[in-house]
Amino acid sequence: MRILNHSLVCLLCLTGPALAETVYVSNEQDNTVSVIDGESLKTTGTIKVGRRPRGIALSHDGTKLYVAVGDDDRIDVVDLKSKHVVGTIPSGPDPEFFAVHPDGQRLFVANEDNNLASVVDLSRHAIVQEIEVGVEPEGVGVSPDGRLAAVTSETTSMVHVIDAASSELIDNVLVDTRPRMVLFSPDSRQLWVSSELRGTVSVFDAQTREPITKIGFEVPGVPRELVQAVGLQLTPDGSRAYVALGPSNRVAEVDARTFAVLRTYLVGQRVWHIALSPDGKRLYTANGTSNDVSVIDLEDRRVVKSIGVGRSPWGVVVAP
Repeated sequence: MRILNHSLVCLLCLTGPALAETVYVSNEQDNTVSVIDGESLKTTGTIKVGRRPRGIALSHDGTKLYVAVGDDDRIDVVDLKSKHVVGTIPSGPDPEFFAVHPDGQRLFVANEDNNLASVVDLSRHAIVQEIEVGVEPEGVGVSPDGRLAAVTSETTSMVHVIDAASSELIDNVLVDTRPRMVLFSPDSRQLWVSSELRGTVSVFDAQTREPITKIGFEVPGVPRELVQAVGLQLTPDGSRAYVALGPSNRVAEVDARTFAVLRTYLVGQRVWHIALSPDGKRLYTANGTSNDVSVIDLEDRRVVKSIGVGRSPWGVVVAP
């Protein structure tokens, strides 16, 4: 009987809940990345990086964090075990945002100052291609099937579509004013683009680039000019989209199949980028002027926590 009890205990250990996620937030003015424990919802550490960190992403094996440090014209590589910068990667001038290709071997980087998108080979730590795009490129997305990349240009008001295999520009698509984020749907069939100044999200067929719909947002009591669509996230099953609405201090939840706006959540000030937890139960928001992260419980449909971080939080990612 004692052996049986011991076996049951071991089985419970193996089937019990997994460790909570860890959240990483880039602080643009502090030159740091804040580390948040997903179980306690407290800041547990700070990682020093280069100057003006913005875009951040995890490596495919989950062991490293890539951080675009715009004023140093590079991408810092953070070892997530030691929580220290262990290397740097050339990125081209003023990297703002970037995306990791599904093969885990390449980065597509927006170089805001010189109107280029750079392709970085991670095994060689070298720029292998530069692609001319519009003025002030910012948002970058790569399709889950690895076939396409896309880059937004703020001043040109376009999304530029790139063949990811050849790194050739294959299309330029006009979108609403000052596009920020670009994201492919999980099935790679749709392209979602946020417009900061128009406060809209445009959805296109990713292959033909024909428009599918345009989603507008309204927040009662908030002036229209403050409802600015910036950060985007789609759930892995493609059923929901979440849109950061900037200085309106709201995040919108959208039915990604009917394109109806279901609700909005009141979060911190000037919400910029957002990130889903791996289990899809939480959404974390980087709030640029209140210097905090809001935690949204998506099952209970409410904001459950505000967590102080550094100055001007910009990017956010969640590691299992």
